[in-house]
Amino acid sequence: MESTGVYWIPAYEVLEGHGFEVILVNARYAKNVPGRKTDVSDAAWLQRLHSYGLLRGSFRPEAGVATMRAYLRQRERLIEYAASHIQHMQKALMEMNVQLHHVVSDITGVTGMRIIRAVVSGERTPSTLAQMRDVRCHATIETICAALSGNWRDEHIFALGQSLALFDFYQTKVLECDRKLEAALKALEIDEGYDVRHLPKVRTKRRQVNTPDFEVRSALYRVLGVDLT
Repeated sequence: MESTGVYWIPAYEVLEGHGFEVILVNARYAKNVPGRKTDVSDAAWLQRLHSYGLLRGSFRPEAGVATMRAYLRQRERLIEYAASHIQHMQKALMEMNVQLHHVVSDITGVTGMRIIRAVVSGERTPSTLAQMRDVRCHATIETICAALSGNWRDEHIFALGQSLALFDFYQTKVLECDRKLEAALKALEIDEGYDVRHLPKVRTKRRQVNTPDFEVRSALYRVLGVDLT
């Protein structure tokens, strides 16, 4: 079967589900079709090359691992969508001359989100907003207060609120992916024999940004071939 876009996926999965051993072929390995090129001639040419043993199958993991990879890739797309709304929040803050990004390393951190949510809820006093500083924030209350003296125009507040709502929406969808990943991982352990208890421990001491909120070992990342971060 030729791997063209995503059109091969439903046919592949149906055939695999019925016990067929399907070989997925990269199109560049079979592009030199003699004569007029049609779908029928392509299929016949692939069959002929395969009968001569000239085709190499592309990597396609087993069904359980493929399920994990699908959830991981969906999760990655959701994180990308959420990142665009972080940029929109940053833009709205800049338009209000609120220099929050100068006093916190990440506006989606604890301090940043507390302040943004308070602004959207109607709080405008810089000193009150600065009191929402998390104890782990390196900036002082005075520094944060000076950065929050903005121009609170209604259209900018509106844009900030919408971007925040969309960011929160995608965060809930990421959590749904985490639940699916957790269930798929447990099924993989039971059905395929992967035992995460015997995998090496994660080398990083701190939890990385955007990693799932359940325990997954780094060695299993290598089994799946996908970077969760």
